[in-house]
Amino acid sequence: MPSDRRKKASASRKSASPPKKRAGKPPESFVPDLRAYARQIHRRLLKEFGPVETPLKFKSPHELVIAVILSAQCTDEQVNRVTPELFRVFKRPQDFYEAPSEELERLIYSTGFYKNKARSIRAFCKQLVSDYKGKVPDTLDELVKMPGIGRKTANVVLNELHGKSEGIVVDTHVARISRVLEFTTQTDPVKIERDLMKSVPRKLWLDWALLIIFLGRKYCGARRRLCDQCPLNDICPSAEIAK
Repeated sequence: MPSDRRKKASASRKSASPPKKRAGKPPESFVPDLRAYARQIHRRLLKEFGPVETPLKFKSPHELVIAVILSAQCTDEQVNRVTPELFRVFKRPQDFYEAPSEELERLIYSTGFYKNKARSIRAFCKQLVSDYKGKVPDTLDELVKMPGIGRKTANVVLNELHGKSEGIVVDTHVARISRVLEFTTQTDPVKIERDLMKSVPRKLWLDWALLIIFLGRKYCGARRRLCDQCPLNDICPSAEIAK
């Protein structure tokens, strides 16, 4: 009879064992409200690392933009090894496009993808001089229209030069750790940023990415995660704590 089958199915569901929780997930302390969760993360990371600023070395606005362009697929440490000589040779924005491309390529060779980066830098500097009289724009819309500048670079520039946050910087650390912390399941940087902007209170945007980057470098690496030592290990849904 149909009613008997329904009763048996119901009894079967009740007797079935509950799904296993992922190892290391602490349900009693995990915060389901993403905005409260973000505030808790920010508070802990600020306590751990203190006020943070970009590791990239620069002395002028256009130097920052160039340093960020060079940092694509390259460590900040390597960029900082290259830029002192680079900025000694090319002092003004126009120097970058007036000099032979080969000279610029030689100086930035060790940052990788040097030909593409040289083209982007030269095109950026040319537009900076011709359209903006050498002054780096202070809005996201203007910045992303310039050669070599995507949302990541634009957000870094706005954060560092103008203390403004129109979005959240998403680099490889931020993208990966945003998935680890379950703010997103996306892999596209723009979609990740969109998810973060919904979950992270706007007043935290300014230093959010840098705090996450510092977390990634010290505790939450791509190949090795030091969950036992991480200041977020009791609230991170992906933490793997040794018993």
